[in-house]
Amino acid sequence: MRKSWWFGGLGLAVTAAYSPRARRWYLTWGATADEVARTMPGDELLLLPDIVSTRAVTIDAPPSEVWPWLVQMGSGRGGAYTYDWIENLLGLDMHSASEILPQFQHLAVGDVLPMGDGSPGMRVEVCDPEQTLTLRSEDGRWVWIFGLYPDVSGMRLVSRNRIAEPGASPLRRLADRLLMEPGSLVMERRMLLGIRDRAESVTDRPAPVPAH
Repeated sequence: MRKSWWFGGLGLAVTAAYSPRARRWYLTWGATADEVARTMPGDELLLLPDIVSTRAVTIDAPPSEVWPWLVQMGSGRGGAYTYDWIENLLGLDMHSASEILPQFQHLAVGDVLPMGDGSPGMRVEVCDPEQTLTLRSEDGRWVWIFGLYPDVSGMRLVSRNRIAEPGASPLRRLADRLLMEPGSLVMERRMLLGIRDRAESVTDRPAPVPAH
């Protein structure tokens, strides 16, 4: 009976993972149809990805309050504003900052952001302040794009991942569909909300009272 229940649960999980509606939801969480369809600077860096996700969040703050949190990301830097304990189980040495770190605010094309645990670093390919930050892994298999776009409610932060897995076996692709794709939503949703909360907390601070 227990074995039958376990296989039944696995069957449901596989069915859900391959459901076009479910997959579309966790790969495009928070993003509008226009944002999903939009061409972003850096899409051309990986033309035939196996996985593409586009996720977004509205932030009630100007781009100038969001950009500093993006440029300081990375292992040994500002972290990734997600679940540090999960990332550190993987040896990524991520410690999410709760403040803007001046020593990590000068980012330029060609710089490499460390990812910890001997993982390929993320090289800066596009650095258009307060508009676009595009990173590409040193092994060329991952392109990560952040775009800041004006919105009636403030601005939209759009995060796009393009990932290639050349030579991946059918079992590996199934594991990605079952585990990596939904799991990436858990981590990236927390990251986007973490950036939003940090940027909005700066914006909400009362202006200092001038000294007399």
